[in-house]
Amino acid sequence: MIKPVLQLPNRVLATACEPVGALDDRALTVARDLLDTMRSAEHSVGVAAPQIGVSLRVFCVDVTGHRKARTCHGEVVLFDPVVVEASGPEIGREGCMSVPDLTGDVARFTSLHVRGLGLDGEVHDYEVDAFEARAFQHELDHLDGLLFLDRVVADDRVFRRRVYR
Repeated sequence: MIKPVLQLPNRVLATACEPVGALDDRALTVARDLLDTMRSAEHSVGVAAPQIGVSLRVFCVDVTGHRKARTCHGEVVLFDPVVVEASGPEIGREGCMSVPDLTGDVARFTSLHVRGLGLDGEVHDYEVDAFEARAFQHELDHLDGLLFLDRVVADDRVFRRRVYR
């Protein structure tokens, strides 16, 4: 089900999420809601549970067709994700559905190894880079109660979002 995306200053967005542990009906329902919400939002490449008001460690990402993507694993849902290894910081512009009027320059790793439970309940490992690595890190931050604004490289690197018609 498509859920409304919470926006700053909603307190859920600033709260670290609880681990999912074993997958149950609630966790799987949240995953379906995340996918539906991401698919319904134009230009969205990911949504994390706190953005739909659920304080669980789960997110979805899909960078399919994005011009900045090098790796692309299609639709990924990860429960209790952890970063195993990361390298190569790079500054890039980010935006977020929870902060719809702003973008900012954020330093992120360019290469990432992430491990978590998939929809099938099995452990999955993802080696991601470039834009897909940025998207994973952005969603991982949501699970820790952080927004991209918390990672902006300098105060003067926050911008009003451009509106394209």
